[in-house]
Amino acid sequence: MDTVPGAISFDNTENAFAYKSDKELKKAAFLFSSMGKAPLVKLGTRLTPWMIRAGLPVKGLIRDTIFVQFVGGETLAETAAVAKKLGEYHVQVILDYGVEGGDEGEEGFDHACGEFIRVIDYAATQPNIPFMSVKVTGIARFGLLEKLDAAMGNNGGSLMKRYTKAVESLAEAERAEWSRVHQRMLRICREADARKTGVLIDAEETWIQAPVDVLTILMMEQFNKSKATVYNTIQLYRHDRLAFLKDSYEAAVQRDFILGAKLVRGAYMEKERKRAAELEYPSPIQPDKAAADRDYNAALEFCISHLDKVALIVASHNEYSNLYAVQLMQQKGLPLDHPHIHFSQLYGMSDNITFNLVKAGCPVSKYLPFGPIRDVIPYLMRRAQENSSMSGQTGRELGLIRKELGRRGA
Repeated sequence: MDTVPGAISFDNTENAFAYKSDKELKKAAFLFSSMGKAPLVKLGTRLTPWMIRAGLPVKGLIRDTIFVQFVGGETLAETAAVAKKLGEYHVQVILDYGVEGGDEGEEGFDHACGEFIRVIDYAATQPNIPFMSVKVTGIARFGLLEKLDAAMGNNGGSLMKRYTKAVESLAEAERAEWSRVHQRMLRICREADARKTGVLIDAEETWIQAPVDVLTILMMEQFNKSKATVYNTIQLYRHDRLAFLKDSYEAAVQRDFILGAKLVRGAYMEKERKRAAELEYPSPIQPDKAAADRDYNAALEFCISHLDKVALIVASHNEYSNLYAVQLMQQKGLPLDHPHIHFSQLYGMSDNITFNLVKAGCPVSKYLPFGPIRDVIPYLMRRAQENSSMSGQTGRELGLIRKELGRRGA
């Protein structure tokens, strides 16, 4: 592939929206226009979860608006149709069973584990679904993760040593509970490895992330010997994650495994800053967007320079970062379909990036959640919040949709 970055235009709306009808585009335009009204989004994100819990008849409205834009369906069968349609345009899929836990109890966690395995088994039968996504909070109690993270601390000793001491400090019943979490993750990764499906471990809030990191590294050490099966998600809006990425690479070299690294900017910024202020500890979030952008692009450069031991997923809605990754690959003489590089965007967002990268010859996927409306509400509320600035992502999405509608004369 000899395409140069300048030849990839993220302004090409004909490529970006070829898979959408005029009616679907107009519906999306209305939704993004509504999401650009910050007071409306603020009210909606507060009231919607409450209305769902109270059993009020709002599911139909949610399904026809924000749900259909960002979610594949309530069931795997519904979602299969969306995945098939994307496949017709050479777009791959990361399937995400949208459970985010809470405190569902052991029975609920075992059920979620079974669902994750069912997703793996389905993905293995589909030519355009190379990955699935797992949230550890779907198979582990939040409070247990929080306790482990607090016991690990962040001073003195390696991550693994702090983890071992933290587990030893748990009560006997809690150690048994954590062992069950470990076994669930082991079952998921073992099935994924056997079925040749990648497992992307989602990032969590900073105050439960450390045990998630260790669990993921342990799985990579076991299943990433000859190929990348397990990937950690690294949030570069945190000021410590570039260093963590480099430490993870050193661990991969020392323990002889391939580091799976899915690079994102992050999803919990407001919650993180608010908690840090309330509990009076330094915010883990970068001081400004420029710092997050700098670290993200530095992480891209690091990963692309170490592809012998790193399998990279560029999971970004930032146009410059995607073009920069392509540019780095070409500078190093790497093909755009290199087996250790993959691009991804969320379903319902940044079609201009996804479909134009595909057109250039890059492997690209849509992160496609599915699940009952009540289970995916936290995910949908995050999408609404991050799209509530008309000067940012929503303005860009809306402008591109309107441009394409104009091009079509619709």
